[in-house]
Amino acid sequence: MNNPAPSSDSDGCGIRPVTDPCDRLREAIVSGEFQPNERLVEADLSVRLGVGRTAIRAALAVLDQEGLIVREPHRGARVRLISAREAFEIEQVRNALERLLARSAATQAASGDVADLREIVAAMHDRLREDDSLGYMQLNATLHRRIWKISDNQVATKMLVTLKSQSIRFQYGTILRPGRPEQSLQEHEKIVAAIAAHDPAACDSAMAEHLGHVLETLQWAIEAQERERPWSALREPAVGGRT
Repeated sequence: MNNPAPSSDSDGCGIRPVTDPCDRLREAIVSGEFQPNERLVEADLSVRLGVGRTAIRAALAVLDQEGLIVREPHRGARVRLISAREAFEIEQVRNALERLLARSAATQAASGDVADLREIVAAMHDRLREDDSLGYMQLNATLHRRIWKISDNQVATKMLVTLKSQSIRFQYGTILRPGRPEQSLQEHEKIVAAIAAHDPAACDSAMAEHLGHVLETLQWAIEAQERERPWSALREPAVGGRT
């Protein structure tokens, strides 16, 4: 299963409100309110978000560093198009980082941490039973980020936040694959069980199985997008040497 925007989740089961201009703009981009290659006009964003243009410029600078947008001289900013190949490669890197953090979490988790993870999984069961796909995705993200926090590896966590922001448009499509949510929930239960048992090897194996299926489902989502959305099959124009 894949994760939605980093700004939308928290350490518990709830979803914190997004108030920071940078977080709000990131949320709008990764949720599809702004399409790939769409121009981001400072004046329009200022009105839309109800903040000054200085705050908008600061937010755009952060999102440029994260790879979500591209700023071009004399032309302003646009949403960066993430190619299918790049999205797949991002998931491959994520695989290695998430397995690293899962192993660490298995050795460091306290009883309170395990209780939190089990509470999130229970809430995921509820969302699945209620056919609440968006709520399930949000809790899925919350569970992964709670594991990151337990691992206490700040460098790897920072890298994962950026990677997920860049690839999220493809990740949203994976929830639509028939049978995937139920399979994903079982995989998350195995990960949490391994953390509760303080078994790094089992946790690594469970996370590897989960993310292997994520890669398979991502390929399915990419192929579906290329059939349905013209922009998804376009090659990203070379701008400023960024790839």
